Amino acid sequence: MDKFLLSKNEAVLVIVDIQERLAAVMSERKKVVDNCLHLIEVSKLLNIPIVLNEQYPKGLGPTVSEIREALHPCGPLEKMTFSCCRGGAFSDVLAASGRKKVILAGMETHVCVLQTAVDLLKTGYLVHLTKDATCSRTPDNFNTATEFMRDAGAVINCTETVLFQLLEKAGTDEFKVISKRIK
Repeated sequence: MDKFLLSKNEAVLVIVDIQERLAAVMSERKKVVDNCLHLIEVSKLLNIPIVLNEQYPKGLGPTVSEIREALHPCGPLEKMTFSCCRGGAFSDVLAASGRKKVILAGMETHVCVLQTAVDLLKTGYLVHLTKDATCSRTPDNFNTATEFMRDAGAVINCTETVLFQLLEKAGTDEFKVISKRIK
């Protein structure tokens, strides 16, 4: 299994904590949500499993409406731990997917996304952090977390690279749908 390449048969999309009250304080909110919607669309087209997570929804609110609507009727896995891996059904759901390459997106990069990435790497998953589909409140926290994850063994990627690696070739119906989305 090549660490740096993604294929639709090996990948699972994990979205972490893109919730109303958290997203409201993120200057990169629109970019992150838009890129997550691109990732969701390609995942749906290519039958890639998607796992949505919410951190303490009672306090941070539900997942933002755009993502909730794109994933309807699938609901989120709720958690209280910062890492998705340390509580609830996440680890079981991920294992049941049979996929070992995790495309990771979400908020905040230096807290829940980072802790999830490190736990995934420790348990044998290959992590592709989709850098432009994650954010933190401050650039310093975002940059430090991104460097930390690279040092820990994650592949740092961007949305369009992920999309086109998964699509593999031009000319398909799926390619046409995605290329229209990103223009």
